[in-house]
Amino acid sequence: APFHMWTPDVYEGAPTPVTGFFAGAPKLAALALIARLITGPFAGMAHDWQQVLIVLAVLSMVIGAFGALTQTNIKRLMGYSSIANMGYALVPLAAGGAAGVGGMLIFMSIYLVTIVGLFAAILQMRTRDGAVEGIADLAGLSKSNLPLSLILTALMFSIAGIPFFMGFFGKWFAFAPAFNAGLSWLVVVALLSSVVAAFYYLRVIKVIWFDEKARDFIKAPTSLAILSTLSALLLFPVLLLPMVTVPVRALIEAAAASLF
Repeated sequence: APFHMWTPDVYEGAPTPVTGFFAGAPKLAALALIARLITGPFAGMAHDWQQVLIVLAVLSMVIGAFGALTQTNIKRLMGYSSIANMGYALVPLAAGGAAGVGGMLIFMSIYLVTIVGLFAAILQMRTRDGAVEGIADLAGLSKSNLPLSLILTALMFSIAGIPFFMGFFGKWFAFAPAFNAGLSWLVVVALLSSVVAAFYYLRVIKVIWFDEKARDFIKAPTSLAILSTLSALLLFPVLLLPMVTVPVRALIEAAAASLF
């Protein structure tokens, strides 16, 4: 935000694999470019670019969080979710320094794993009549497709930032540099935005587990089931957290430090 107006419509109208690509790759590329610019050509204008990034982060978090509240199409919901998550990724960049860039890279790495799993799960939302994208179509999914229900629940918990899922640790690493840089008010805005966003993620989970069954989904391709399952398992790392994050974090921090 405020350059977001195209996002929900494109997410809803594009084929789901294309939407999944839009949700991940361009955002990582844009954030990497911003990180390179503020640590290179614009390094001497830290105060100026910090103010710009703060404004963009706040607008993105607020518009993304509140814009998704009324959505009924899961791809359109993910469009607003991606706007909010871009705001979260800008929070550590506003803090600056190697810690800020490293926090952004850790957050985006976890976000990309989540997005891959979510869109692999969305591609499995098919009935005999074709693909379905309505949140209401997920009603009672737990009664007809328990594995997909568990996968979607884990992915939604993670992107909502529920503790003990990787999404929680991603936000921790993203917000900590801003807090340490004295931008505690920005962290408060980010946390409040996360609370609002958690409402619509939990609404999807509620529809899956507690509403009456609406449709029967057909069997999904094995490749999609495997991809979404692996993504969900990577985002539930209570026991695997040290093994998963320590080497990855070391690589990311080394990459961030190389910019300075």
